[in-house]
Amino acid sequence: MAMVTALVNERSVVIFSKNSCCMCHTIKTLISSFGANPTVYELDEHPKGHQIEKELKGLGFKPSVPAVFIGQKLIGGANEIMALHLKGQLMAMVTALVNERSVVIFSKNSCCMCHTIKTLIGSFGANPTVYELDEHPKGHQIEKELKGLGFKPSVPAVFIGQKLIGGANEIMALHLKGQLVPLLLGANAIWL
Repeated sequence: MAMVTALVNERSVVIFSKNSCCMCHTIKTLISSFGANPTVYELDEHPKGHQIEKELKGLGFKPSVPAVFIGQKLIGGANEIMALHLKGQLMAMVTALVNERSVVIFSKNSCCMCHTIKTLIGSFGANPTVYELDEHPKGHQIEKELKGLGFKPSVPAVFIGQKLIGGANEIMALHLKGQLVPLLLGANAIWL
């Protein structure tokens, strides 16, 4: 168990997988479709793959892959992940992890205001997680959800410290009032 624990530690989403496993591919695709960027260990390529697989079997995984950990917690294999997804609980779990990031910006490559906001926030030393909706496989669905939150236009949409801050107007207003840097500091997105 020590090897699995070490690989899972401090990572939001970890998937133990094999390239030869079609269910592994399905689970990786499903979790990535919510905007998560899972750490994936392909056991058929990993130098300690056989030992890791033995530990996973010891945890009750039969078959040993896929094995999914979210927030350092063992969630389960394909059956458990699909059951959570069908109950509508998987997206909530992954969304919570996305929200754990200091700064998240939903953007489009074709949007000049998105570029301005990303540049502004980056100029203070922040390293935001950026989702380009015109490149993301679920970009249209995410854009629909942002519009449902009141974003018109839908991008840029900025979350700082797990809180919805707003679009370009709100970010620029905070910057002009001298409140953007303290907000980034408070979210541990930058350090002085």
